[in-house]
Amino acid sequence: MLEKLIVFVEEYSMEAALEQLLPKLLGDVEFQIIRFQCKDDLLKQAPERLRGYASWLPDSWRILVLVDRDDDDCLLLKATLEKMAVAARLLTKTAAGNGQLFQVVNRIAIEELEAWFFGDWQAVRAAYPRVPTTIPNKAAFRDPDAVAGGTWEALERVMKKAGYFSTGLRKLELARSVAIHMDPARNGSRSFQAFIGAITAALA
Repeated sequence: MLEKLIVFVEEYSMEAALEQLLPKLLGDVEFQIIRFQCKDDLLKQAPERLRGYASWLPDSWRILVLVDRDDDDCLLLKATLEKMAVAARLLTKTAAGNGQLFQVVNRIAIEELEAWFFGDWQAVRAAYPRVPTTIPNKAAFRDPDAVAGGTWEALERVMKKAGYFSTGLRKLELARSVAIHMDPARNGSRSFQAFIGAITAALA
């Protein structure tokens, strides 16, 4: 039974969103979010952090490493994360066999955290009521993980048009405001559902 989940994230807004989301997903299970300065910083420091955990990690703890794909090749990025865990002598969910107890699960947000917000537009509207209800029906936004031209930039344009963030999107503020209203069961983002799958596997 899972007693604690440690989550590596690359930036402030993901940390802010998970602070709202994880209690909904984990119930009474303890969690700790370790935030790095950026994606490059996470990829640089994670190997040493993982080696440190490998020497004492209890069987009832799991580590979730969560990064944005950005412009990286998804398969290569996932392979990099897997190699980090293997080098630290930690067993990943991908490498574990059926019923085998894994220690690390790696997940990639495609393309960025903001895709998760497009995936639960009701939550966005709860926080920012002036945004149009019709956004998810538009061809450009039907697939939250395939929004062209940058996901946060697209969200910024929608927000500005609705009269919010006239001086530029404040990602941290938006993450806190939207995540508190998010319902994991209704999110249409594939990468969000992969994240949920990782949490479910960790709880099993």
